[in-house]
Amino acid sequence: MVSLAGLLLICACAVVSSARTITEITEWGQRTTTTVLEHPGIRRHLPGRRRAPSHATFTRLPAALDSEVLDAAIGTYLAGHDHTDVGATASAPRPSIAVDGKTPSGSAHRQQRHRHLLSAVTHAPTVTLAQREVGAKTNETAAFRPLLEPLDLAGTVVTFDALHSIKDQVRWLVQEKKAHHIAVIKGNQPTSSAQLKALPWDQVPVAHTVSGTGPGRRESRSVKTMAIAANLGGIAFPQARLTLRIHRRRQESGKRQTRETVYAVTRLDTHQASPADLGGYVRGHWGIKNSSHHVRDVVFAEDASTVHTGSAPRAMAALRNPAIGRLRLLGADNIGQDHPSDPGRTRVQGALHGVVTPGPARRPERSPPRSPRVCLLGRCSGFEP
Repeated sequence: MVSLAGLLLICACAVVSSARTITEITEWGQRTTTTVLEHPGIRRHLPGRRRAPSHATFTRLPAALDSEVLDAAIGTYLAGHDHTDVGATASAPRPSIAVDGKTPSGSAHRQQRHRHLLSAVTHAPTVTLAQREVGAKTNETAAFRPLLEPLDLAGTVVTFDALHSIKDQVRWLVQEKKAHHIAVIKGNQPTSSAQLKALPWDQVPVAHTVSGTGPGRRESRSVKTMAIAANLGGIAFPQARLTLRIHRRRQESGKRQTRETVYAVTRLDTHQASPADLGGYVRGHWGIKNSSHHVRDVVFAEDASTVHTGSAPRAMAALRNPAIGRLRLLGADNIGQDHPSDPGRTRVQGALHGVVTPGPARRPERSPPRSPRVCLLGRCSGFEP
């Protein structure tokens, strides 16, 4: 018999080693050494060998899991580690979390719609702290509060796109969670959007500019800020002290230059965040697509996965979160180029099941997990350190 914690640990270590499907997880378990299998609690059989569970067991496991508990346990595990980017500069002085959704393309089956997951992800490094599935008869806005409710957001800057720029949501963030926010304002808030566009931006100088290059593209962004005078009526959006106008130019090789202007509001005041800080928060939110979604699809083949039974799509996505998160915390800037045998991945596997493995980590941990059950299941399943 293998405990649930042991099965999950095998899955998590296999995913860290680039296993992308149930079959590859099974193969990893069959190929790994008996020394590794000892730590998750795999018992010896009569011949004295430890054998990993069968393919049928790993197939049934994700579909039968309580995904709410699994996501909460993994989020608690990742939240207990240091998320401060040692390479960060003054461009991001406050911790920041992005709320963003993703739809695994392969999760649809016959009459069953695609699964849609809403996540709370730290900007730098990108670590998923919470994840919820959006129901078939609702949308992301209904999952916004349940997603963020368990997190300690005091003093944190929460970024989100225009879909979540809802007055009640913003009031809840500020009044109940004591968080800051940067809310993008578009057509779903027509009055506020018209007010922001009508401000005398031509009279405001550019406060911050930044440019950069990537594979086959060049980008430049400029930021203008303007204080909102509440005593003169302000705007029709709550908890807004500053308004931002961000103009972005993007030139891809062989294509026409594209331009985009985005307006946003924030509760942060001028003495709490500079224009460079504010631009960094917005840029950090946009960067989630590359630093998280791209890695999930290209490296871990999330969109190509066709698992669809029960809670399997969400459970498999949840198992990728500690793999990506721990690799980021260990300083892996380009997960796609890291070989599965890279020492960084070995240290992640060791951290996942409480084994101290050789090799200095770039980022110190606050407290290593003491046992497999505490590490993965935590308080959600009643295990205590």
